[in-house]
Order: sequence, then C-alpha cells, then structure tokens
Amino acid sequence: MRSDKMKKGLERTPHRSLFKAMGYTDEELERPIIGVVNSYNEVIPGHIHLDKITKAAKEGVRMAGGTPMEFPTIGVCDGIAMGHEGMKYSLVSRELIADSVEIMAKAYPFDGLVFITDCDKIIPGMLMAAARINIPSIVISGGPMLPGYYKGKKYDLVLGGFEAVGQYQAGKISKEELEIIEEVSCPGCGSCAGMFTANTMNCMTEVLGMGLPGNGTIPAVYAERIRLAKKAGMKIMELIQKDIKPRDILTEKAFENAFTVDMALGGSTNTILHLPAIAYEAGIEFDLKKINSISEMTPNLCKISPAGHHYLVDVYNAGGVQAVMKELTKKNLLHLDLITVTGKKVKDNIEKAEVLDYEVIRPIDNPYSKDGGLTVIYGNLAPDGAVVKQSAVAPEMKKREGKARVFDLEEDAQKAILDGKIKPGDVVVIRYEGPKGGPGMREMLAPTSAIAGMGLDKEVALITDGRFSGGTRGAAIGHISPEAMEGGPIALIKEGDIISIDIPGKRIDLKISDEEMEKRKKEWKKPEPKIKTGVLYRYSQMVSSAAQGAVFKK
Repeated sequence: MRSDKMKKGLERTPHRSLFKAMGYTDEELERPIIGVVNSYNEVIPGHIHLDKITKAAKEGVRMAGGTPMEFPTIGVCDGIAMGHEGMKYSLVSRELIADSVEIMAKAYPFDGLVFITDCDKIIPGMLMAAARINIPSIVISGGPMLPGYYKGKKYDLVLGGFEAVGQYQAGKISKEELEIIEEVSCPGCGSCAGMFTANTMNCMTEVLGMGLPGNGTIPAVYAERIRLAKKAGMKIMELIQKDIKPRDILTEKAFENAFTVDMALGGSTNTILHLPAIAYEAGIEFDLKKINSISEMTPNLCKISPAGHHYLVDVYNAGGVQAVMKELTKKNLLHLDLITVTGKKVKDNIEKAEVLDYEVIRPIDNPYSKDGGLTVIYGNLAPDGAVVKQSAVAPEMKKREGKARVFDLEEDAQKAILDGKIKPGDVVVIRYEGPKGGPGMREMLAPTSAIAGMGLDKEVALITDGRFSGGTRGAAIGHISPEAMEGGPIALIKEGDIISIDIPGKRIDLKISDEEMEKRKKEWKKPEPKIKTGVLYRYSQMVSSAAQGAVFKK
C-alpha cells in the first residue's frame, strides 16, 4: 500500500506512535488509509452541512474496510464575496485548494482520497488536485439547494437576491416585498438552486466520471444524498483494489463528454475556465475552438435558472444528469466506452436511465435550440476569444450594435446602472478586471443582475475581461482575451465607441479602423497594479490568460 511509507517497518515506530496519539489502533493502521478532504465551514450555505456528508463518507470507508483520516480545505462563497474586494480572492482560492490538497497527499501518502465539496471554486480546485496527485480518488458533493417560494413563484439567489435589488431600484417591487423575497430566496443548505457554477461543476464531475450517478442533482436535504456519500466512501476501496486513478478517467474524451453535456444543460460560463484547468492538470490541452465545434452539434435540452424557470430539483425529478446523457446518445453525441468511478463504463452507468419529464429535459428532436448553451466568440475586441451563455440571451440581443459606456472598475459600473445612467442601446464595458488586472477575475453578477432587474436585459449588453456567475443572464460577454492589463483591445475602447455583437456569427468587434486601433495601442500605458502585496500580487504575476483557463504558468 502507498500508506506503508508512513506506517510499516521498524523505522516507522515513531510514526505509528504519533498515529496512536490520535487514537488509531494497530487494526486501523493495517487497513488502507483514505484521506477525506472536507471543505465544511460555517461561511458557505453549500458547505454548512458537509460535516454530515463527511461523516457518511467516512462511515462508507469503514464499512468497506478502510481507515478514513479527515483534513480540511478553505472555501469561498461567491455570492457573499460578490460585489466587493472579496470576489478578487475567489478564483485565486481554486489554485490554493489544489495546492493544499497536494501538500497533504504528499506529506501523508494516503492510499486514496475522498473529496467532499459543493461550491464554485472548491469543486475544480479538488478535481485539479485529484488529476495532479493521481491516486485513486472520488468526489462527493453536498447537493443543490431547493428553490424558495413566495406568492406561488419560485425564487433563488439570483432572481430573489440580486435581481430583486434592481427591481426595487426601478420601483417594480416595494421595500416590504424586497424584505420578504430576501427571507425566502435561499431556504436552506446546498449549492444555489439554479444551474449556476457550483451545480454546473457538480454535474460535470458526474459526467467526467469522477462522481457517482446522482452527484450533480440529488438535493442537499434528501436522505439519498447521505446514502450517496456512504456509497462514495465504499467505492473508493474498490477503486484502490482495481487501481483506477483519476488520469485513467480524466481523458480527452471525458472532457469532450463534459462539454457536450454542459451545452445540453446550458451550464455556467465558468466551465470554460475550470474544465480546461482540470484538463491541464491531467496533461491535456483543450483548445477553446473545440468547444465551439461541440456546441455546434449539441442541442440545448434544458432551460434551468437563470436561463429558464426550472431548477436542479426539477432536473433530479426528471431523471438527472444520467437521463440527459441517455438522451444525447440518441444522436451518438457521447463517448460511451470510458471508465468511471463506478468501476464501470459510461454506457453501463446510463443503461437504465430515462427521461421522466420531457418538459424539463427536452427530447433531442425538439430542443430549445439546435446548438449548445455556451459559445466562444472572436473578433478585433477578443482575438483570443470571449465567452457567452447564449441560452440565457434574449433573441433580440444576439445581434446588435451599441454605444460603449466604459468603466475601469465594477463598482463604478454598478453605481451607474442603479443610478439610471445606463440607457437602452448602451454596451457597458467593465475592464481591468481580468486574472491579472483585477487581480483575480471577479464575477460581475451584481451589475448583470441590476440590468436584468431594471428590465434592461433585452436592451443593454455588458462586456468584460472579468467573468460572470453561472447566475448571470442577458447579453453578458466575459473572459475577453487578451485582458486590458495585458494591453488587449478592450483597454483601447473609448466612451461612445460603437461595439458590434454577433453571437450567432461568433463575433465581437470595435467599430474603428485598423489604423485607429494601432494608434490607440501605441498611446496605451499599462496602469500600476491595483494590489502590490500578498497572495493577490503573487497570483497576478503567475496567472495565465482566461483563454488558458487562468492556470499558473509552467
């Protein structure tokens, strides 16, 4: 066993003594030792219940003959970090989580790892670590939150929290209604109820084959979630026995499957940061242009909040991720011969799956659209690409021109929106918010939600070198690369310039001549870094472009 390095032989007498100081017996030390990576904390609603998930997973390990040893990681709630300096630290935490797990798994040669997660950057951080360390591993998430209800209407964090602010500001709801919506929008534990980043990545974990069927959609409050955690704990012992490692599972074809299901679900734009970053750790380069080719042949089968009125619990009741996958096989869109953490292949996992509600998961011959939920667009404003969730864009906003309203800081743009200074036909530009410029590539959920809440989402576009929450809807184009801090074209936009957006044509362009563009490039001066100390400064010096997944450079 790998763990023999720290427990077997005469020279390991002091090591065993230290384990015994924690109460471990000889019998426990003779078994495979499983590192249980617990991201429980009291500052994320998606993680507040992970102590129970962890307890169940550890019980599963013990039932199957292993000895679980738990250790923690950090975690940030993107919703609570949103709209202030805290959001600069969210994407940064992904790399720190991966590094911290690597440190623990190298300092302690565990035989296998169970990763317990639920929210935005913690999921990819753990998957990156699993790919990097490459010992038998399995992921179990805490599951999605249920939606809230008020006057017969469903609410979640975005519709009830962020967009309600814009609705109140526009005089559409009263202060009393705003306060009631605040109370009901997030009714309990779990990752936010819509197809935002956390739930998208939990579904992707299932599709990649690193989580058991049900990982993405079983609600957090269901006892089935506890049972799944126990099964994950038992399954890690089988993975050790069969010597199935993450890189056996995380193949190029597995990532193609993940992006295919992502397109069918209409997932978060953040997958275009996270999936390539996980692939990078597995030794796979994933070109953004491949994402477009997958999108062009994958129909959008689901409209889940913020794109529509369904929630993760509805997808669960309709058959879950496995049912979506089964529907996609009708057009031969998935690789079915890939091994997963079940110890079986994809085709075996989905054999008995079926769609139980074709209102929630559309038939493949009657999709919402013939192409996928996400697309990468290019042009003189984004030579290296930009990302948009096209399934959440109103038809009238998919092709249009507008006047640039330029802001070098998210807070300035948010104030202008709420103060009524943004008018129909404007294109809000928020720059110097990329991985280097932010630093940390903040999500722009507050301004996009304010635009939607004020009823401008069918008249105003927003573009940024930052990124968006999975909860963003409207003509929101992010990850514009190269970013402003690298002198990308977004840094050269002037107030009042005309910006052309053509999402079906996969174009975004600044309507100025090549000569004018070149002139502005020569006049541009790189600004001083916003932060010159600590982890954010180190991050800004090491991080790559969003087009490469914002990973650390080799």
